Amino acid sequence: MVLNSIEKLLEKYENGETSLKEEQLLKNYFAQETVPPHLEMYKSMFNYFKVSQQEQFTKHVPLKTKKVYNYKWISVAAVAVLMVGFYFKSTSKSNDDLGTYQDPQEAYNEVAKSLAMISGHFNKGVSTMGYLNEYEKGYETLNYLNELENSTRIIFKTNH
Repeated sequence: MVLNSIEKLLEKYENGETSLKEEQLLKNYFAQETVPPHLEMYKSMFNYFKVSQQEQFTKHVPLKTKKVYNYKWISVAAVAVLMVGFYFKSTSKSNDDLGTYQDPQEAYNEVAKSLAMISGHFNKGVSTMGYLNEYEKGYETLNYLNELENSTRIIFKTNH
C-alpha cells in the first residue's frame, strides 16, 4: 500500500501537482536505505534536493552605489552655452543679407551646382552598397534550403 501511494505521489510530482508536505514525504521515503529497484533513480534525485536545501551562500557580495550626477548643473551649463551663442549671433550679423540672389539665372546655377554635388556624394555612397545584392542571393538560397529541409522532414516524418 505504501509503495502504491509513493508511485501516485511521484506521478503527481512529475506533473507539478504536489504540495510541500507531499514533497517532504517523498524526500523522507527516498532517504531510506532500501528502495524498490524501479524507483532507484528517484533516490539520488531526492537525496540531492535534501542536501542542496541545506546549502547556504556565504560569499560577501559588495554593493556598488551608482554615481548620481547633478543634472541641475548640466542644464544650467546648457542654458549658458545657448545664451552665449545667441549673443554672438546677434552681434556678428548686423545687416539683413540672407544670402539671396537678385539674378534668377545666378540662383538657378548655384542650386544646380549644389544638387550636382549632393548627387555625386549620394552616388558614391550607393556604389559601396553593391555587396548587398550578394547578400540577397545568399538569403534566397538559404530560404530554398529551408524549404527543402521542411519537405524532407515531412517525407521522412522527423521532428527536428
